[in-house]
This record gives sequence, structure tokens and C-alpha cells, in this order.
Amino acid sequence: MREIYDLQIFSGIEKNEIDDLIKNLRKEIYKSGEIIIRQWDESNWKWYIILSWKVSVEISWEKIASLDAWNIFWEIALLNEEERTATIIAETDLELLILSQETILEIMNQDNYLNKEIMRRVQENLENNR
Repeated sequence: MREIYDLQIFSGIEKNEIDDLIKNLRKEIYKSGEIIIRQWDESNWKWYIILSWKVSVEISWEKIASLDAWNIFWEIALLNEEERTATIIAETDLELLILSQETILEIMNQDNYLNKEIMRRVQENLENNR
């Protein structure tokens, strides 16, 4: 999993902190065409890292982007307790690494670079979806 250390969101984080995070990851597999997240649904408190292949991002049934390996996505609902703002669909058979709610909450309660980077990205996503 060398690539996980190279993710921008982990820059400035000690390797041992990333290793602790990796221990809490689990893998989910989706088939091509499967919906991973549905716009307007409530949060399931998962943070997703694409391990292999691609997903499409749709808002109101219009494709706005594709994300491929080592991209990260999670819904704005994660922190704002809002409905999901986009639908994520597997474009191909897909492997995702998942962080659980408990791990996310642990990260959010720490005052470190990862927490700040997550907050920055959520704010950026909120501004882009207005």
C-alpha cells in the first residue's frame, strides 16, 4: 500500500500515524454499475479511498466527474449531518478502502494536520456545491 502514504491528505502526517489509520481500513468490492452513495440519502459515516478502477460522480443524474485509483471521497453529510450531495457509481468492478465512523471521529477529535486537511476539503466541497 505504498501509494496510501503518498496521498496529499496524508502529507505532513507521521508514518506511524498513517500506519495506525491503515490498521482500521477494511475493503469493500462493488460491481460495475453499482451505486455506492445515493444523492439525498443520509450519511453512512464512511470515508472512501479508491483502491482500484473508477467511479462516476453524478449530481441530479448528470455526470460531473470521474475519480480513479487513490482518489478519496466522502460525502459532505459526514460532518454537516446533511443529505448526500452526489451519487457515486462504480464505472467498473471496484475495490474501495473504507474508514469507519469510529475512526473518523477519532481523527476529528485530534488537533493534527489530517484533521485540518479533512476540514479544508469538506469546506472546499461545500463551496463547490453551492
